Parts: sequence; C-alpha cells; structure tokens
Amino acid sequence: MRAVPLLAVYGCVLLATSPTASFGQAGTTEHAGTSSPVYLIIRTDDAGFSHSVNRALQRLIDTGLPLSVSVMFACPWYQETVQLLKRHPEVAVGIHLTLNSEWKNYRWGPVSGREAVPTLVDSNGYFFQSAEALHQNHADVRQIEKELRAQVERALHSGLKIDYVDFHMGTAVHYPEFREVTERLAREYALGMSEYFGEAMDAPQYWAAPPDKVDSLVALIDRLRPGVNVVVTHVGIDDPELGALLDMNTDQPLPEMSKNRQGELDALTSDRFAGALKARNVQLMTYRDLITKQGLKAMRRPAG
Repeated sequence: MRAVPLLAVYGCVLLATSPTASFGQAGTTEHAGTSSPVYLIIRTDDAGFSHSVNRALQRLIDTGLPLSVSVMFACPWYQETVQLLKRHPEVAVGIHLTLNSEWKNYRWGPVSGREAVPTLVDSNGYFFQSAEALHQNHADVRQIEKELRAQVERALHSGLKIDYVDFHMGTAVHYPEFREVTERLAREYALGMSEYFGEAMDAPQYWAAPPDKVDSLVALIDRLRPGVNVVVTHVGIDDPELGALLDMNTDQPLPEMSKNRQGELDALTSDRFAGALKARNVQLMTYRDLITKQGLKAMRRPAG
C-alpha cells in the first residue's frame, strides 16, 4: 500500500466507553524525564492484503516480538490472516479500516457491497485509489458509516479478539466528517484508536532504501523518548505476487514495493534491531497492553 505522509495522519485521541461521551482534544504532551521507561509498540499494517504479506507476518510473529497487527478485512486474503492470528492469541489485533484500493490490476471493494455504497466506488465497483479521489466523488457520509460498520462487524464475527482500529492510508480520518464517523464507531464498539493515546508515531524505515532500513530502525531506537512510541511497519515477501503490484498513486510512489517490504521484514527480524532494543532497555508492548493500562477513557483526538 502507499502510506500517506505520516505527520499528516498521526496524532492521539482517547475514546470514552460511554456511547454519549465526546472526544477531547489532545494538548501538548509533557515528556517524562530520562529515567522514565521507554515503551515501543510495533504496529504492522496491511495484514490480509496478500498471501505474500501474510507469509511475512508469520515470520515476524515467529520472532516472539510483541506485535499489534492491523488487518484489512475488506481484502481477499483476510481469512488466511484470521486463521494465522487464531494460532497466536497473544498478538493484539486491529481493524485497518479501508476505503481505498490503490494497486493496479489488484483491486478490492466494499464489504457492504457496491450497490449499498455507490458513492464509495468507481465505475468498476472498486474503492478509489486515494482519499482525494474518494472525496471528489462526493462520498456520502452515511455510506462511509455503513461500510466502516460492515468492516467492524466482519472483524468482530471473525472469532478474533479485536483491540483497536486504525486507518489504511489515513482516509477514514482524513476529512472531519470521516473522522467523526470513525470516532463514533470506535466508541460504539468500545475499540481503541491508534494514535489517540498520546503515542509518538514514526516510520522512518518506510522511506529508507531496502539495505538501509535496519540502520533507520536502529537510529529510531536510539532517539526514542520516554513514554509510549509506535513504529508503523509494512512487511512482505519479495516474490512474484508482491512484485507484480504497481501503486496507482503518483504523489509519493515507493519504487520496488516488494523489495521494500522484504527490507522491512529483514530489518525487524535482524540481530541489530534486537540488540538496539536491548541496549536502550526498550520495553515492548502492544495496543492491547496500552488499552488495558490506560483505558479507553484516556483517548484524545490528535492535536492538529
């Protein structure tokens, strides 16, 4: 998938458990002193996007690293992901809310059906390739809610324990009216929202060349600040399936996506990454841990 610019999407809001509660606005975060613990959540996105991504996810899980896995329940391979994650109940599971389909010759559409949400799909019945294209089609907010609700319901009926939601390409929170729907659904279903707990979000390795991704991750570990940090990752296997995909977006294309996703997997499973975590005494946690520790009432809408 194409990632939207990280700083444009990442922020933090905490949801209240009461259906009538409203979201507060996050203020300036006070950072703890250097003696305070440094926590890191490894969030890996796009599970269920393809078989290659699921294979990479299995390798990442096999390392024993605590993981938060965001599943695209609108994509064809999500059922394989569900079976994989049922074998690993220790993994925190999120719904990667999906309103875009950005790959040429490999497309997906709404869980609710193209006839139910006609303003969300193109002439072929698939999601649009970008948030901007969707918005320009005058997407009906009621249909946005219908589709996101269908994805949540599919996830909840999968048999997995669902902990949180996040947002494929940031689209589900890209526009104020979209964000309000997403927050309302998270509150209704008592789910956490990634970026809403005051976490420091980053993904520097995404933009690094494949051989340099481990250097980028090690540098990230070295500069982590006390408190909760999140690194957003996209893993895959460099094989013919993933190598055949071409991103239709032209604003920030990532060349050789297959090699880049393999590079992220190699970096995350490397001895150097493990060594950097140990050297900084970084405490790994999942979104399930964070929600248990802080509670849903802690959520605040990201500033900006």
